[in-house]
Amino acid sequence: MAYDYDLFVIGAGSGGLASSKRAASYGAKVAITENDLVGGTCVIRGCVPKKLLVYGSRFSHLYEDAVGYGWSEVEPSLNWQKLIEAVNTEVLRLNQLHISFLEKAGVELIEGYAKFIDSHTVEVGDRKITADKILIAVGAKPEKINIPGIEHSVTSREMFHLKEQPKKMAVWGGGYIGVEFAGILNGVGTQVTQIIRREQILRGFDQDICSEIQAGMIKHGIEIRTNTTVEKVEKVSEGLKLHLSGENAEPLIVDTFLCATGRKPNLEGLNLENAGVETVKGAIAVSANCRTNQPNIYAVGDCIDKKNLTPVAIAQGRAFADTEFGNIPRTISLENIASAVFSNPEASTVGLTEAEAREKFGDSIKCYRDKFRPMFHSFTGADEKVMVKMVVESNKDRVLGVHMVGKDAAEIIQGIAIAVNMGATKADFDRTIGIHPSTAEEFVTLK
Repeated sequence: MAYDYDLFVIGAGSGGLASSKRAASYGAKVAITENDLVGGTCVIRGCVPKKLLVYGSRFSHLYEDAVGYGWSEVEPSLNWQKLIEAVNTEVLRLNQLHISFLEKAGVELIEGYAKFIDSHTVEVGDRKITADKILIAVGAKPEKINIPGIEHSVTSREMFHLKEQPKKMAVWGGGYIGVEFAGILNGVGTQVTQIIRREQILRGFDQDICSEIQAGMIKHGIEIRTNTTVEKVEKVSEGLKLHLSGENAEPLIVDTFLCATGRKPNLEGLNLENAGVETVKGAIAVSANCRTNQPNIYAVGDCIDKKNLTPVAIAQGRAFADTEFGNIPRTISLENIASAVFSNPEASTVGLTEAEAREKFGDSIKCYRDKFRPMFHSFTGADEKVMVKMVVESNKDRVLGVHMVGKDAAEIIQGIAIAVNMGATKADFDRTIGIHPSTAEEFVTLK
């Protein structure tokens, strides 16, 4: 049977863009569809605009820190509208850049939302399109908990378009998205309260990372209400009244309420059942090579809910294209993938947490940990600390996990991730001569 395309990609986010361009480079006839700006969550309403807001939020601390180094005191003020406009201008620039990359690669961009008719046919608007292979790369979207008044809340999607800076804001959720936005708004002077249903933020991260970030956030003035949840949101004359339950149930009145309680694969409206594509717990079920139960349909990125990180989606998309169109069969390992939380303080991690390592290897686990005041704050008077930690399996001396909290944590962990992936031992780190004076050298001097 003759098809319109060799490959049809649904979703022009990180995974879809990477796979479509790579497949086209092998000579495949490729089309990609998108019903929003090109770039996906990361570029449009995730990693990129969020990191720009993180940068913007940290200048307030720099003004304060500079005084200890001899700079005169100033009374800075933030133009919120200017910051938001600058961020969204950059987003639009990147959208156009990604469109141009598709054009250069020879990939046809089709605007609209695709729906399956059968396993080889999709419908976009009033157009029916056939393809030999179809790749689903539709990502994920914020999920709100269904409580009375939840319609008055915003999600991470809307945070980049707030016309005014909130004076008082509540964040519901202890995951990395909630933690990062709490830090951003706190940094620009908003009074922030974070509401979490557990004792600590960042479930799934190493315990020391959770403890150090939470303590740092409280030091910076963020109120964290632990073991507490939101029961109802009520619109009142002063703003939004949050009715709470749990250990810290005193009602809270804010002008902005961010619901950051989770995300789910963005599968609504795809009509996967028409193609016979199976899902498990709301995510597309795939094999190690990202193939669904249908032999010609694949899925990558957050919609398969494996390791929801932009670089993972890109790697999966390229591996798919290499395998199916480049005759270079390969799969992506989901082990030892470095990640960061752009909170304040910042954190990064690669490999196993201490708890995971002890569960797997028992008493053979040895942890090396240090906590210190970074040299930068010698004159600032700020009560800031850096924490570095290494998890080692002592029988083979192999480094299983590395964790850090503090300035530049994300930049530092990237190089260390290479060593962890290569199977480096503690002795390998010990033999390495550090760069002095630097925070990074602490990883090769841990005792």
